[in-house]
Amino acid sequence: MLDIITYGSDILARKAAPVADFDAALAAFAADMFDALKRGKGLGLAAPQVDRSIRVFVTDVEGDKPRVFVNPEIVLTSQELVLIEEGCLSLPGLYQKVERPEAIRMQAFTEKGRPFTVEAEGMLARVLLHEYDHLDGILFIDRLPGAKRERALAQYQRLIRK
Repeated sequence: MLDIITYGSDILARKAAPVADFDAALAAFAADMFDALKRGKGLGLAAPQVDRSIRVFVTDVEGDKPRVFVNPEIVLTSQELVLIEEGCLSLPGLYQKVERPEAIRMQAFTEKGRPFTVEAEGMLARVLLHEYDHLDGILFIDRLPGAKRERALAQYQRLIRK
């Protein structure tokens, strides 16, 4: 059973390494990530959030099938930006409005090494961008302007002290 790492852990701030081996261990890890995602009641979960610095994330967003993304790459983002509230399993209880592209195109591999492309908009696009950021050591609060980020971190510190 995988535990979700919370804010303050160094692994959340590091760029994750590409996956080289598409083997049974990777498939088992992806299945374990889905279990952790369900326990956390989230929409997406990246490997660094469960203490593995590899370029893998999973999603389970309404209107789309559950997916595993290995070594994803963002191919295209829309110019239209939208401001929507986000949360994160690694910052439980904290929600802030973050500006992101409305639509994206992403290429990745399945846990079995099969390439695929996803064109997404709305919530699915937001989840993909959020999880992709985790692979580059970026948290959603890092997307906030300076003073707003500091207020959000202070709010999070109050939340975890309760």
